[in-house]
This record gives sequence, structure tokens and C-alpha cells, in this order.
Amino acid sequence: MATKILALVGSLRAASVNRQIAELAADVAPGDVTVTIFEGLAELPFYNEEIDDAMNTDAPPLAPVTALRTAAAEADAALVVTPEYNGSYPAVIKNAIDWLSRPFGDGALKGKPLAVIGGSFGQYGGVWAHDETRKAFGIAGARVAESIKLSVPFKTLEGKAPAEHAELSENVRDAVGKLIAEVG
Repeated sequence: MATKILALVGSLRAASVNRQIAELAADVAPGDVTVTIFEGLAELPFYNEEIDDAMNTDAPPLAPVTALRTAAAEADAALVVTPEYNGSYPAVIKNAIDWLSRPFGDGALKGKPLAVIGGSFGQYGGVWAHDETRKAFGIAGARVAESIKLSVPFKTLEGKAPAEHAELSENVRDAVGKLIAEVG
């Protein structure tokens, strides 16, 4: 049976390095593993319990929210690939966490393995954002794979695309492999 990994990318730019890292994860995954980037984070409204049909029976379902929750429910694991903005994670990631954590105690990622990787311009490659993202997804119910850590300072890429950087490619392959092992 194939393993399905949902990738959430914290940068909305089409050519962002973090999106390229997520694409690299899909490329280096074993043949029986599918890594699918969720394309709808920009369409999600900011979380508001009044418009959440999982929390308010009077609220109609919202297509972007249903798509996110369905993608998460159908995945065996999740890979969050995110930059660091102002020392923290981007708003689109926080918003996804809020939508995926509801209904409380039974969100779409409940108990599913989740890893956080990515890169940033800072000298630590986004480690602060990655740590906070792990914490928030853990509180939201995901089973965070704390041992999977990859924070890439962009300067280490030496101007290359992630897929052209052999060491990064190997590190991403290793992260995906460890996440697959967490699926069990």
C-alpha cells in the first residue's frame, strides 16, 4: 500500500525555496510514497469558529477548509516545509494549524506523524519557526517527529536550487525516509 504524505508549504510564492524543498521531497521519496503539496493555503479564510462547520452547525461548509481537512484526513503523515518570518512561522501555517486542530481533540491530523523542515535567510535557517511549528502542531494533535530536523540557511545553498544541492537532496531524502518510518 502506498504511503501518502501531505506537504504544507509556509511560503505562498510559486518559486520560493521552501516550495522547491517540498518539491524536492516529492522527487526523492521512494516509489511507493506520494508527497502531495496542498495548493490551497492562500484560499483559507482566517480561522473563526463562527464560520467553522465543525464547531458551528449553522455554518455552511467552506470549500477550501473541506479540501484541507480532507487532504489531511487522507494522508498517512504530514511534512511542513516553512520559512521563518520575523523569528516565527508564517501566518498561513498558523491558520492551517487552527483549521486542522478543530474539532478539538479530533482534528484531521490527530495522531498522524508530522515533520517540520525548511529554510530561511537567517543564520539558523528558520530553526525558531520550526521549533514553534512543531510545538503548535503537537498541541493541535499531530504526532510530531521531534527527531526529524532540517533547518537550512539559504546562504549554504550557494545560489543553487535545492534540487541541485547534493547535500540538501540527501538530507531531504533522509527526512522523508524517517517520516515514512514514523507511519509504521
